[in-house]
Amino acid sequence: MAGDSGKSPGAMLTIGELSAELGLPTHILRYWETKFDQLTPLKRSGNRRYYRPEDVALAHRIDDLLNRRGFTVRGAQNELQQRQAPADRDADRNDRASGARAQPAVDLHRLKAVRDRLASALAAA
Repeated sequence: MAGDSGKSPGAMLTIGELSAELGLPTHILRYWETKFDQLTPLKRSGNRRYYRPEDVALAHRIDDLLNRRGFTVRGAQNELQQRQAPADRDADRNDRASGARAQPAVDLHRLKAVRDRLASALAAA
């Protein structure tokens, strides 16, 4: 993987280095970023992309699914989604169903007790 570029395995790669490693044009990597939310390289000044080791591993996985195993983009998205941790997958599913980020659980009894104490305090004043 990263060793193919001549850098140490933990080094970040530029888009040009990763495209050379994969044997793909850079516009394909940019396209993948729009289709695979998990692929999020760091962007520095001038919108220059730096791919971390986990981004490089994901790009290799996407390349394998699309170009070696014959998945469609949608099929590859589904495959990557299935490989997510179950808790992450459930949170994503809940977010899509509700249309918003799930709110933390709230103890309604405690909130009502606070409201009642405030109402009593205000009435006594």
